[in-house]
Amino acid sequence: MLQPSKPTNLLATLLIHSGRVVSANYLLDTVWDTEPPATARAALQSCVLRLRRLFAKYGIAHDTIESMPGGYRMGADSSTLDLASFRALVGSAEVATDRATESRLLRQALSLWQGPPLTNVTSQTLHRDEVPRLTEERLSALERLCDIELEQGRCRQALAEVWEAARRHPERERFSEQLIEALYRSGRQTEALVEFETVRERLKEDLGIDPGAALQRLHLAILRGEDLGSPSPGDRRAALLRPPVPLAPEVDTSDHTPPAQVRALSPPVERPADSLSCLTETNETGQAPSPALGPVPCFAGRASQLAVLRDVLSAGDPQGSLVVISGAPGIGKTAFALQAAHLTQQAFPGGRSLLRMTHRDGRPLCVSEIRAQFPPGRDGSGRRLLILDDAVTAEQIRPLLLPASEGTTIVTSRCRLSGLAATHGSLVLRLDVLTEEEAEQLLINLLGAERVTNEPDAMRALARLCGFFPLGLRIAAARLTTRPHLGIADCARWLSEDLLSRLHLPDEPHVSVLRVLDSALLRLSPELREAFVLLATGAPDGLVRSVPPASEGILDQLGEAGFIEDGPPTPFRIHALFRLYARQHAPGTASRALPRA
Repeated sequence: MLQPSKPTNLLATLLIHSGRVVSANYLLDTVWDTEPPATARAALQSCVLRLRRLFAKYGIAHDTIESMPGGYRMGADSSTLDLASFRALVGSAEVATDRATESRLLRQALSLWQGPPLTNVTSQTLHRDEVPRLTEERLSALERLCDIELEQGRCRQALAEVWEAARRHPERERFSEQLIEALYRSGRQTEALVEFETVRERLKEDLGIDPGAALQRLHLAILRGEDLGSPSPGDRRAALLRPPVPLAPEVDTSDHTPPAQVRALSPPVERPADSLSCLTETNETGQAPSPALGPVPCFAGRASQLAVLRDVLSAGDPQGSLVVISGAPGIGKTAFALQAAHLTQQAFPGGRSLLRMTHRDGRPLCVSEIRAQFPPGRDGSGRRLLILDDAVTAEQIRPLLLPASEGTTIVTSRCRLSGLAATHGSLVLRLDVLTEEEAEQLLINLLGAERVTNEPDAMRALARLCGFFPLGLRIAAARLTTRPHLGIADCARWLSEDLLSRLHLPDEPHVSVLRVLDSALLRLSPELREAFVLLATGAPDGLVRSVPPASEGILDQLGEAGFIEDGPPTPFRIHALFRLYARQHAPGTASRALPRA
């Protein structure tokens, strides 16, 4: 093993990105961490020379490290690099046609891991950017292996695999779920229940949340003494662990989709406006194929934010290799990202891809499921753009981020993903409702200038009625477009009688403000749901002026989840449609005081 040193940092960086050109700038960051000295480039060349001499000593070819325009490249494959071998085996496992082969390949892949990664590497940059990615790859493979063991009824073998994983990684609830299931199906019901209580208490104490829906359903089945049976794709265990009926997908009813295309939007989550061909069919996993990243028709508004994002994407600066676009459900995050991708397509000759991060019911996809969406080949050589759409947690994202030397990753999420921004220094763009002028322009684009010109006051009233919220504006415009003889004023009057219930498309029940907000609320813990209802119903003007100090953490969590926004004029405010939803449709709450954080 090499001793910790700058050449070791350099070698680790090149091996992690084997077969790809790593820019000199990125190498300087990983080798020196802090601001490199003025002579750093010459010192970098000296490090390369030292490695080449070391290779020669052990009979390794001199050109293993190649000098390339702008950086260096190190050739390594599965025959010489454990990481490459691991990824190849996991990739083969994902396309295996039988469980026995998949299990064997995953075990073989996991056997290549010998302790934590990069233990002899001192680079803080690598430990910050790469170690979480590598760890996530290993843990995802282990999760899948344990799933297979449980599916095949090998519960005792699964126990041996998952017991240590659940203890070492308590933040990964899936390991706890697998452990509890393995205990129960091994005839150890009492231990399974004790383990569930341990998990519940830890989550309550550390994070103030309850276990996830799947774990709670498993707990209920154990209490009832149900027979989970021998799992297979269609058995009752699959039905048990699958959420009941998706109450509401999050669709991308952004401020950019033409009315003719709104009805084509379907679950599971925010859908890009221009990907209708991809939304008309699904593959065998139920996931829609990744759409082609073309222009977004009828784009309107957000000019200043779009200009910022366009400049960052076009510059090709490694410091801008990660962009987070966050905002409330249905506010147009995906379409905004797609429009920016189209406008900067010349900056990404290596191709542009969009990957879904959630199932149809809103559950996050695991890393292997997301990787399966990657297109089979690259469009060309050079920088790439990767859009990770509707991400749920930072842990889900980190293993998929493109290295700065390869291109840019855009993440769209309801959550702010503050932790990701803190660790990776991302550009963060928070999308809010449209301004009055932007909302009017959207309606003009969708309905046509002539129709809007005939009823300008009614158009402005409709925009105000919808709270300048893109989802509401989109649905209202779709209703008007399919009813050419309906006046804008008449439509606004009819909607106002029962706004949330009527802001939906009759032939596409999933395209509905009410269903989208139901779905978003159900992602919150019971405490946060209660807090949201109390805040929204107690702020008729939408301004949250003060809360008890013990509850300030609740505001942060609701802000992180996209249910409240930052001020001004007060620290927090709540969208008009969200307040209306809390008053009319959200479940009631017995308590009238905010829970403590």
